[in-house]
Amino acid sequence: MPDAGPALGPHVAAGGGLAISFASAGQREAIYRMRHATYAAELGQHAVNEAGRLTDPLDTFNHYLVATIDERLIGFVSITPPGHGRYSVDKYVHRDELPFSFDDGLFEVRILTVEPPYRGGPAAALLMYAAMRWVEEHGCTRVVIIGRSEVAGLYERVGMRRLGRSIRSGAVEYEVMTATLDEVGEVLPTFARLVRRLAPRVRWLLTIPFERRPGAFHGGASHELLGAAPTQEQRHAVIAADVLDAWFPPAPGVLNVLNEDTAFIVATSPPTEPTELRNAIARRSTIDPESIVVGAGLSDLIYRCLPRWLGPTSSVLVVEPQYGEYRHVLQNVVGCRIESLWLDPGGASTRPVIPVIEGAFDWIIIVDPNNPLGYRLDTLALLDFLTIVPPSTRVWIDRTYAPFEESDHVLEQLAAASENVVVGISMSKAWALSGLRLGYLCGPRPLMRDARRASPPWGLSRPSQAAALAALADPDYYLDRYLTTATLRGDLRAGLAAIPGLRPRDGAANFVFCELDEPLDADTIREGCAARGLFVRAFPADARLRDRALRIAVKDATTQGRMLQIIAEVAEESRAAR
Repeated sequence: MPDAGPALGPHVAAGGGLAISFASAGQREAIYRMRHATYAAELGQHAVNEAGRLTDPLDTFNHYLVATIDERLIGFVSITPPGHGRYSVDKYVHRDELPFSFDDGLFEVRILTVEPPYRGGPAAALLMYAAMRWVEEHGCTRVVIIGRSEVAGLYERVGMRRLGRSIRSGAVEYEVMTATLDEVGEVLPTFARLVRRLAPRVRWLLTIPFERRPGAFHGGASHELLGAAPTQEQRHAVIAADVLDAWFPPAPGVLNVLNEDTAFIVATSPPTEPTELRNAIARRSTIDPESIVVGAGLSDLIYRCLPRWLGPTSSVLVVEPQYGEYRHVLQNVVGCRIESLWLDPGGASTRPVIPVIEGAFDWIIIVDPNNPLGYRLDTLALLDFLTIVPPSTRVWIDRTYAPFEESDHVLEQLAAASENVVVGISMSKAWALSGLRLGYLCGPRPLMRDARRASPPWGLSRPSQAAALAALADPDYYLDRYLTTATLRGDLRAGLAAIPGLRPRDGAANFVFCELDEPLDADTIREGCAARGLFVRAFPADARLRDRALRIAVKDATTQGRMLQIIAEVAEESRAAR
């Protein structure tokens, strides 16, 4: 697999060898000059101009991926995303003449270019592969390419097929080619193996992984870089604001129990069933322990329970946007029918009753407080909504971020007493236990008994159970941290609002959701920040959020100061480059 490179920081692109990365603002000027040298001076497609640079109107929103050696540009490829109403192919072919629609899933890959001395090497194949991985991670359903005829064979290697339309522009002949993402996906793994053989030590500096992984898209490029056991130096070089781990340490009692006899707690089997932990959760929420099932994180329970309670004939309403794991499990594991209801309160902290068609769905999935938008549903309105949902429809409410704003347990109590409501809570974020993987469901006793029957013995490690018990025993510590989180969130929001082009929203969790105004776009900000060691979360696969939104985790005050400085620098460079 290509080398991931050193711990990221300002030196991320340093070092020898071939590297593939997102074009920086400074590299864009070098791209425009290489375009002129290739397509004007060399190929005669355009007239030579005194400025020695070549651009077009699509460059205001195009993305460029680049190949470099020792930080020197040797090649690039351009990607035109949907949502802007324009593609290069429009200059040559009327849309009615093409056998596909121009929708939110159509991406155009164009002007694959490599300097003459490197055209016999791996740069072109790597750039082509990188472009296909890029669109694959960005919600693409179809790719269109206008490729020079002499390199059309390379495009065919990644699944593209010719449409029989040749275009002559100046002295250059092009082929119009297209493929669905499924067609590309069938051959891309094979092409990946070829790319590895061509360049086994290429430095892959994109925030998307080299190969597509099964499951929902999570971001988390910072943790992919750090690995399982990073050094203190590596951890300091990276600001992991793309994941929502707590900015604060767990309660002192948690650290005490883990440090008191580490050899015993690591080497000794846990209780077969986490009964003690289940009882502690029940006491905290004032509900029956029989109404609770505990898992190794909420994701564990999503994967364990939803496929058990749903089937291919089931129908589910997904209130979006939300944590991508739900849609992945429903669509790719269960294979049931899914309908979406998009809620966007426009920055408000509450939301009225969610509409529902009586009896039309087997399940409704809600994330509240919402991730990624950050809003919190009005509790009374949500309770009213639950009273009108028919008993035949079950409601799953993900309350992972609720502790940051609420101290009551009314929804957990309602779920435990209900016939059709399940509340899920992760202990990762609000209790600072992400590394130990803990979560639980509370709901109707028969449903929770069924989930426990499907639970493996020793499913939670002894360190996890001991840490969770210690965390639950110190509510005052966590309440203080939640209040501080709210203050830090406000500071982060104010700092982001002071950067031109950024529109952060208020929220109810440990992150800030931020919208972007043109000419800023999410990919450019995300990749530019990553090159400086700051990782933020974008939503490339979501057509509504793809270009215009970021999610940024709350950190301590000093770290947030560093974050705001980096984001301001990247935003300013991006505006200047466009």
